[in-house]
Amino acid sequence: MEIEIVKSDKQKSLKISFVKDGDRDVIFLPESRKLTIKLEDDSEESYRLAGGKAMKILEKEEFETVYVKNSEFLSQILEGMLLGSYRFNKYKSKKKDFSVKRIFVEDGDEVENIVHRAKIIASATNFVKDIVNGMPNEMTPLAVVEIAKKLADENNFEIDVLDVNRLTEEKMNALLAVARASSNDPAVVKLAYRPKNAKNKVLLIGKGLTYDSGGLSLKPADSMYTMKSDKSGASAVLGIMKAVSELNIDVEVVGFLGLTENMIGGNAYKPDDVLVARNGVTIEVKNTDAEGRLVLADVLSYAQDIEKDFDYIIDLATLTGAAMIAVGEFTTLAMGHNKKLKKQMLKAGEQSGELMATLPFNRYLEELIDSKIADVANAGATRYGGSLTAGLFLNRFIKEENREKWLHLDIAGPAYVEKDWGYNQYGASGAGVRVLTTFIENLKKGE
Repeated sequence: MEIEIVKSDKQKSLKISFVKDGDRDVIFLPESRKLTIKLEDDSEESYRLAGGKAMKILEKEEFETVYVKNSEFLSQILEGMLLGSYRFNKYKSKKKDFSVKRIFVEDGDEVENIVHRAKIIASATNFVKDIVNGMPNEMTPLAVVEIAKKLADENNFEIDVLDVNRLTEEKMNALLAVARASSNDPAVVKLAYRPKNAKNKVLLIGKGLTYDSGGLSLKPADSMYTMKSDKSGASAVLGIMKAVSELNIDVEVVGFLGLTENMIGGNAYKPDDVLVARNGVTIEVKNTDAEGRLVLADVLSYAQDIEKDFDYIIDLATLTGAAMIAVGEFTTLAMGHNKKLKKQMLKAGEQSGELMATLPFNRYLEELIDSKIADVANAGATRYGGSLTAGLFLNRFIKEENREKWLHLDIAGPAYVEKDWGYNQYGASGAGVRVLTTFIENLKKGE
């Protein structure tokens, strides 16, 4: 969808207004080409929600152009409109395109910059939605590799792809164990955006299970549905790097995607197996459905060894259903040791419109992943505190000197929701893209 800047509102367009007061939430006068949306409150997010609501109302109408007046919250309005107009109809035999083709924006101070940013943020988020919504029979690990290659070519990223042979050479035995029963080969992708005058360096690590059956600890049927979404972390890394590079942010960002499937077969890894991770830590497998942390363990180890002098290392993963039990299905959980870093991420969440919460590590929960026969177990000894024990498992693969730089984001809740919410549609939300792009922008500003 194009956004054009105009000098006046004389276009033959539907005029959309956003008001703080009024008796009705929506006033729609099609004949007069006017739509008025009442804001929920004074927050920035209320403007995004109002923009999304406008597009939902217009979905069934035939207006091709709309007009929005310039305002203090234009950026949020445009984000909400662009995110709210997303539709995934790739597999529909009869496709209905969104009627609105252009958004005219009143000219004014900084409008070009506002429009530019809103388009990039929304485009990167919707790009991730397309990947996550893609069916597992076609969005295999190597298909995601091809998307990464195309993005690297278009955005001038360095790229390195580790195939099965190189994964074996790197002794990524935990990741390879998860991949063993799949007919689709695994891969690890490294992408690097390195501006000349970088102020900081951020490593992003994404879990990319293109499908997760649970392995031999097989998921129930209703839990297996939507498991195409288990690649949301890796997909988000692609979207964040797309946004950061297109916004020309002076922060070096290196992304790592751990891509595989978790399937069943005669050669599948088993509960009771002991795996030797890349960094030499031995892992007792208690549950093959706790596979994402095994993939991340090896990729985290690899990232820390080949990239030096970084300031932050952040992983994103649809890691635990326990995250949804803790805070619901719309919120990302942030975990780590650095209180200041967690506060920075919470601030970026509030600015970007992504809901964030934190949970604290503690020594007693860490004892729950101790193993009698190996260095660590891949599942806790009880069903309680599952998100935290998963985070503490990952902590075993963060070098001591890097623990204050590390943050773990469990996006299991918001990454894929089976109903419309806010300006998000059924399915993938692109969770992580907006909050981490904002976090990286804030680093450039010294915040």
